[in-house]
Amino acid sequence: QVQLVESGGGLVQAGESLRLSCVASGRAVSSYRIGWFRQSPGKEREFATALRWSGTSAYYESYADAVEGRFTISGDNAKNTVYLQMTSLKAEDTAVYYCAAGPTEFGGRSTDEYTYWGQGTQVAVSS
Repeated sequence: QVQLVESGGGLVQAGESLRLSCVASGRAVSSYRIGWFRQSPGKEREFATALRWSGTSAYYESYADAVEGRFTISGDNAKNTVYLQMTSLKAEDTAVYYCAAGPTEFGGRSTDEYTYWGQGTQVAVSS
């Protein structure tokens, strides 16, 4: 079992950047497929991006259209941490951001494919 803790959220202006961190404990983060999701008030939780591992090296799996080109997922196996670098932020990026860990045999974008979830970190972008 793995525990996940997100941090790095905050209030920024449109066009600025933030980097979110997801620190894993209990098991190696490289044992899992790691995803970032986000949820805005009144909306369902939606996929942003996911990451896989080749040994101890991380590589991105895919990005949602809404974030591709602006968000970058990366991982540091030595720190047991996955990051989400967000640039050119927009008001519509405002949401609670969650990281999640799931079995490596899955490859889709559904929340059902992830077993473990962090508590989330709030990102607010003012226009």
